[in-house]
Amino acid sequence: MRLLLIALLLLSSLAHAAPPKAEAFAPLFELAGIRLVCEQAAPLVQRGLPNTQHAQLGKVFAADGLCLDLANRLTGALTQTQLQQALRLLESPLAQGFTAAERSVGDAGADGLAAYRKQLSERPPRAERLALVQRLDAAAHTTALAGLLRYEVGKTQAFLALQARGESIDEKALSSQTKAQEDALRVSSAEAVASFMLYAYRQMPSEKLAEYAALYEQPAVAQLLDGSVQRLPELFAARRAQLQK
Repeated sequence: MRLLLIALLLLSSLAHAAPPKAEAFAPLFELAGIRLVCEQAAPLVQRGLPNTQHAQLGKVFAADGLCLDLANRLTGALTQTQLQQALRLLESPLAQGFTAAERSVGDAGADGLAAYRKQLSERPPRAERLALVQRLDAAAHTTALAGLLRYEVGKTQAFLALQARGESIDEKALSSQTKAQEDALRVSSAEAVASFMLYAYRQMPSEKLAEYAALYEQPAVAQLLDGSVQRLPELFAARRAQLQK
């Protein structure tokens, strides 16, 4: 009986340590905002380009494929235990309350946010409140993800424009030529994210905002987001390679 118990415990430990399957990342991507990055990729790349290119770009940058590719690249970076911890945190009542506040901004239309941004230019927020929002932004990688998406979309459109002129360029040269845009996009993304958070969470007490930032600072959530930000450029580069003529 003792040997059987040990064997069962060992098997349980091995199963617990097994790397998660790619499909297990789907609910986490949805909760962490990564799915939204995948969904916006194709429409943003297609914007301003001839309709004749839309079908190919829609297929190459399809949301399901992008997110699945990212999940496959993350399977060795997080354990099943870490995924469960991250899911528990991102599904918590605290996280759901802030998500509802974010959605209410969209439901109310853009006028309220636009008016609030104008107000901020005339009457800046308290330094302590702004610091909390910036802490949350850094922990949740919101600016990082938004800026990265805009930058990779711009790189892709620059790549396609060169192709249309019969020119070719490799990824290293493309990154070098667009570096200035990356820095500018990061700054503008940070400003947009800060004003959005200040508006969306304006009725949230500062202690709750601090708790929410701490949630994203938990190792399991932080590793999910760090890994995603690090690997997303690889996905876009791989898709640009598919567009080579």
